[in-house]
Amino acid sequence: MFTFKFKRISFYSGSYFEIRNIINKGGYLVAPAASALVNITNDKKYYTSLLKSDVAILDSGFFCILLRIFKKYKIIKLSGYLFLSRFIREYNNKDKLFLINPSIKEDKINNKYILDQNIKKFKSYVAPIYKKIDDKELIKKIKLYRPRYIIINLGGGIQEPLALYIKNQINFKSSILCTGAAIAFLTKQQAPINKIVDRIYLGWFVRLIWNPKKNYKRVFDSLKLINHFLK
Repeated sequence: MFTFKFKRISFYSGSYFEIRNIINKGGYLVAPAASALVNITNDKKYYTSLLKSDVAILDSGFFCILLRIFKKYKIIKLSGYLFLSRFIREYNNKDKLFLINPSIKEDKINNKYILDQNIKKFKSYVAPIYKKIDDKELIKKIKLYRPRYIIINLGGGIQEPLALYIKNQINFKSSILCTGAAIAFLTKQQAPINKIVDRIYLGWFVRLIWNPKKNYKRVFDSLKLINHFLK
């Protein structure tokens, strides 16, 4: 296990089992994309939620490349996609699972996928469009159900402050996974990324080819992360 700090945020480079063992103690895991990391100096709520995370893993291939070039770090990339796919594949059906989904459409798709993986003990919640993270209805449902794991399938910059909010509102051990759009790769709603593409840092390229109009800005914004290494 190799740990390092970037802008005071503690990142973990390790195997699935090492990361899983840490997050099993409770708290929340984040897997920030490069396009989201560029905003850490401008978005205080997002930055704070990354600082207070219990585990931050290396989701972005571009971020990993920059770490190798500027910091000379030899790291193991464990993306949100790889973590979530294995987490679901090896899920213990004795545990309760709670999904937070971004829309009614994706709620139906994600729930069907979870059922297809023979996971029976789960509930889901369709999140509103958050202008402020203060969702008493969500907390009420979580407290009543008391899930062992919560998977937040929302966009970067929103899910991390929401995870911090949930952690501060509940009084029982629950592990929160901020894996965002990772589940959309598993349900085939996103670009057809696989383990090989992810491990060789080409996920961004496949997404760009799959939907250039949607992903061009994301890729372009990611380039701004270089500025954080030059300062």
